[in-house]
Amino acid sequence: MAQPPAPLEGLLAFPLTPFSDALSLDLDAFAQNVERHVEAGAGALFVACGTGEFSSLSPAEHAAVLARAREVVRGRVPVWVGAGGGAAAARAGVAAAADGGADGVLLLPPYLVSGPPDGLVDFVRYAVADTSTPVIVYHRSTGVFTESAAVSLLDVPSVVGLKDGFGDVELMHRIVTAVRSVGTRRAERFWFFNGLPTAEVSAHAYSAIGVTRYSSAVHCFAPEIAHRFHRALAEGDSAVTQALLRGFYLPLVALRNEAPGFAVSLVKAAARLRGDGAGPVRPPLVDPTEEQTERLRHLVEHGYRVLKGL
Repeated sequence: MAQPPAPLEGLLAFPLTPFSDALSLDLDAFAQNVERHVEAGAGALFVACGTGEFSSLSPAEHAAVLARAREVVRGRVPVWVGAGGGAAAARAGVAAAADGGADGVLLLPPYLVSGPPDGLVDFVRYAVADTSTPVIVYHRSTGVFTESAAVSLLDVPSVVGLKDGFGDVELMHRIVTAVRSVGTRRAERFWFFNGLPTAEVSAHAYSAIGVTRYSSAVHCFAPEIAHRFHRALAEGDSAVTQALLRGFYLPLVALRNEAPGFAVSLVKAAARLRGDGAGPVRPPLVDPTEEQTERLRHLVEHGYRVLKGL
């Protein structure tokens, strides 16, 4: 059974993939952003995943992003990478991640089509093949697992966890309970993650069902806020988490909900406002308007005022 090299504790960060105005890959800006994540205290980096616009990258760009991330990080934190798409593309992506020295793979759902629960498990089996690289399966969209299908993932040696981007807390509770009830050491150590957009908003609900790990897109542009929320959640300090939810996260979600894809576009816009090299998003995503960007600037500034007052 594959064992990850690190426990993936702390805040999990998903670096943006910067592009030039002509939408070509900007690896130098990417390297700077990766270093900022590490310096800010990220527990691990997941590159070329959803926030990193995985679906817009070519295989060569995907490999280049992984290589540059590992070069910058130099083993200071684990570097995981996305893979997915159709069955053959997902399998090739997992193999490329292993060849590129990734510490692990986030396996995104199958492209365009879904299948019955057994078919989803077979998709995972086919994609990971015989890799010894640890794999976390993304539970969302065309890849939503039932309890029994999630339990079947325990039979795939390289699969070490399940990340929920579907958002059905009741279903996730049933999945967590079913896996833990198997009673083996492997079932006990199997990881679960909250992978919803702006995961802090749902973090209390997921913590209540035993899913305490989550990824923070806010770490891309306001790591100080992200870490303060994460610490308060771990300490049970509801006064702090509620203040940050009211003063920052909920207004951010309201703005995020104004257009499809803003879970990525707003993060890039906020990173640009911070002075980071992020560049535009690739289509079909769209960047926020000037008016939306101005509102974003005000709400981030207000978030830092709330943070300062805590």
